[in-house]
Amino acid sequence: MKFGKAFKKQKVPEWTEAYVDYNGLKHVLQEIRRLKQSKQPPTPLRSAQKRNSSGLNLQARNSYGMGDIEDQAIAVNTVKQQNSRKLYNTEFLLSPEEGGENEKTFFRKLDEELNKVNTFYKDKVEEVINEASLLNKQMDALIAFRTKVMNPHRGTSSSPKGIPTDVKNSAVSKTSSPSRAAATEQTDLESPVELQHLNNGKVTGSSLREDANVRENETHSLDILDRVKITNPLESPISTIRGFLMDEKEKGLSFNKDELKKVEERLKNIFSEYYKKLQLLKNYSFMNLSAFSKILKKYEKITSRNAARPYMRMVDSSYLGSCDEVSGLLDRVEATFIKHFAKSNRREGMKLLRPKQKTEKHCITFFSGFFSGFTIALLIAVILLLEAKRLIDEKDGNLYINSILPLYSFHAYLVLHTLLYAANIYLWRRYRINYPFIFGFKQGTELGYQEVFLLGNGLAMLALATFLVHLHIQMDSGAQDHQKYAKFMPLGLITVIFIIMFCPFNIVYHSSRVFLRKSIFRCICAPLYKVTLPDFFLADQLTSQIQAMRSIEYYICYYAYGTSKGQNKCTTRDVYAVFYFIIGVIPYWLRFLQCVRRLLEERDYCHGCNAVRYFSTIIAVVIRTAFELRKGLTWKILAIASSAIATIMNTYWDIVVDWGLLHKKSNNFLLRDKLVLSHKSVYFSAMVLDVLLRFAWVQLVFPFDLHSLSGNAILITFSSLEILRRGMWNFFRLENEHLNNVGKYRAFKSVPLPFNYNDENDDETDDKDD
Repeated sequence: MKFGKAFKKQKVPEWTEAYVDYNGLKHVLQEIRRLKQSKQPPTPLRSAQKRNSSGLNLQARNSYGMGDIEDQAIAVNTVKQQNSRKLYNTEFLLSPEEGGENEKTFFRKLDEELNKVNTFYKDKVEEVINEASLLNKQMDALIAFRTKVMNPHRGTSSSPKGIPTDVKNSAVSKTSSPSRAAATEQTDLESPVELQHLNNGKVTGSSLREDANVRENETHSLDILDRVKITNPLESPISTIRGFLMDEKEKGLSFNKDELKKVEERLKNIFSEYYKKLQLLKNYSFMNLSAFSKILKKYEKITSRNAARPYMRMVDSSYLGSCDEVSGLLDRVEATFIKHFAKSNRREGMKLLRPKQKTEKHCITFFSGFFSGFTIALLIAVILLLEAKRLIDEKDGNLYINSILPLYSFHAYLVLHTLLYAANIYLWRRYRINYPFIFGFKQGTELGYQEVFLLGNGLAMLALATFLVHLHIQMDSGAQDHQKYAKFMPLGLITVIFIIMFCPFNIVYHSSRVFLRKSIFRCICAPLYKVTLPDFFLADQLTSQIQAMRSIEYYICYYAYGTSKGQNKCTTRDVYAVFYFIIGVIPYWLRFLQCVRRLLEERDYCHGCNAVRYFSTIIAVVIRTAFELRKGLTWKILAIASSAIATIMNTYWDIVVDWGLLHKKSNNFLLRDKLVLSHKSVYFSAMVLDVLLRFAWVQLVFPFDLHSLSGNAILITFSSLEILRRGMWNFFRLENEHLNNVGKYRAFKSVPLPFNYNDENDDETDDKDD
């Protein structure tokens, strides 16, 4: 693989703009090459001289001793800026006739890239050093907390004595190490008797002094608990209720193993994210240093000048090339994590810190193709069977098809949504949109587009096979004895799906199923859980799956009140009509509650406007459903008015807020400054399609007269169009979220620290007062 492709592949997507503009520098070099070729047309003699000259120059460059100063093409100057920052400026020593403006442009751009990369790297390193000092204080508190839990009879002093000297020195700086925290824990957890140096069974004087020091250190370390409280992240229903009713953002320490386990899990996640950040910073430095080296070699090859060595000496002496803080922090984090969270088992500790990258399996590709081909064959078989039996033309056959169609449409909606999600993942990967980070998937557990495509085709194959067997048994006169069992086939199919969904065993992508179940539960308990992007993203998907949710209602009604005539009985019952209203409102109500929760937490009026939008949609859905069931001119007028208002608000929000388009002052006309797709027409087409598909509700108010399709078929068609619109919305929504992360260089999720020191709160209060 060429370096340019490897460089692009190794970039952190959110830091793309902070890397060396390797392609831009290559473009300048191509201009230099074209200019040289135009001035000196190649001839056999000149080519041979050029090869000989290049060989001598390369030999001179490869020799450790450099040539005379007169032979150098550049001179590097260092200019100091505020905050001890260095800016590098390269002076091109040759005359314009010899070098030309393009070479000056090359070194000017090279200096800009070096200063940009150097500044970004130094800022990030300073961030991780500050975070390391915070983590050391968290570890000090954890060690004291763990000591108190393991030995509850060991008391703490009633009055704070300040942070001990050894704890102060444990903060990570350029010369400190988190191993001090490990030493503190070893002192705390080990028995003083074990530390005594026994001399013929007698305790020596030195051992008594060590015992006294141990007891003093234990007292100092436990004093930390007097100044520490556990933060309440408001991530569970109980913590949310406490936080809002009692304004309890912090809680006192309760010394029990359950609380210790929760704290340790939170610190494990924090250390994992911190370690990941250090790894990416180390890779950032390595890839940019390699980019400078590669581009300078290309420059020497094109111009036959000696510039790589002096410039790379400057790069190596810069903060980017000389800083070893990241490597040191990586070693210290590994040592601390292995000792405190992996019971000194390095293999287990490194598995947690460095989860294995997911590898693509050939069997996934094989079964995806097999299932898709089988699905197409089954679909053709179903169509031929319907035509052969002429079930659609016959009155009884049409009635029966309409009665079982809602049962199987549930699976059709799921299959369509799954296949669109697979297409979304393929496009997100193609355009380097970091969807695993945005959704918060654990590294190595996210599903690729092939896995999702496999699941969609597998479900389609099962549904079509069941439907085909169901039709064959029902319409075959020789299978009358099995007809009473055929009606339970749809129920068996959906039961299998729910069993797989809630299966506790590690099969069929267990981690992804657990993630989905948790997200669904958090959506149901919307106001009681902190709202994250996966939560409201899933709730948005549910708003496009209202007909699938109503199909579940039809399942219950179908098996409770009848078989082929069950449809008429269901639709005429008042209970069915009430739940038909409720189910249509539930997804929008969940989104409304999520917006209210975010409004109360973040105090952002934008979430209030979003809540109003969903509330208007709820009103429109209720009125439209009432018109669908009761008809009447009054309901029709109300349905048109409410639906039009809600649709205008939703369309505006889709395009302007969720997609970030229609900016008047954008560099791209009526779009946004940054675009992932190169063809702007795709964005305009998507906006037009979104508007058209948002008005699909018109067919409920003004029914289309389609003789070839029944009422259920029309409903399934327009519901499928809404799912298609949602699939299109998904791509542009995540694209906009990704670009927002890129603009803020946000490549890591923030995990709240478990412990909060009282002195930090006092400092914050003093700062606010000042």
